Amino acid sequence: MLITHDTRCALDAVVELVNTAPEDDTAPDALPDVAALADFVRKHEISDVGALSEFDLSAVRKIRGRFAGIFAASDPRAAAGLINELVAAAGTTPRLTDHDGYDWHVHYFAPGASVADHLAADCGMALAFFVVAGEQERLRRCEAPDCRRAFVDLSRNRSRRYCDSRTCGNRLHVAAYRARRKEAAG
Repeated sequence: MLITHDTRCALDAVVELVNTAPEDDTAPDALPDVAALADFVRKHEISDVGALSEFDLSAVRKIRGRFAGIFAASDPRAAAGLINELVAAAGTTPRLTDHDGYDWHVHYFAPGASVADHLAADCGMALAFFVVAGEQERLRRCEAPDCRRAFVDLSRNRSRRYCDSRTCGNRLHVAAYRARRKEAAG
């Protein structure tokens, strides 16, 4: 599956956005205020975004939940339905652009769109490409028992199981190794 630069940027943004949500009622929201949203916008170089407000923060948190539903979708039809609703609500208006030193690419949001509509359109379309390519199963959640972070499995053989092999994957492998050693010794 060919993933263009702008699609990869949108995938990175949607994964990080989904992962800002608290995992339970005791965890803090990693997108706590407008300043954090502004940092997110800067980090992901989201263009055509004006001054951000509490309304923007609320709207982005709302679509964050909708994106989480796409990662949790049980099958392509369910994912497609959620993506269609998200993208349609954003008032998608595809247009070619070559701004900020990037080659030609497609923006799916309308000029002057809110940051929430921008994310819904561009990130929604990036996720749609996976459903169209029959690759919806690459939109995953970490299999570590104490982690449910979202990620996109871009491995060649679709074998990635953890959000980060250096943290969750390594921690589980070390635990399994220690359990085997303990069993062998006991």
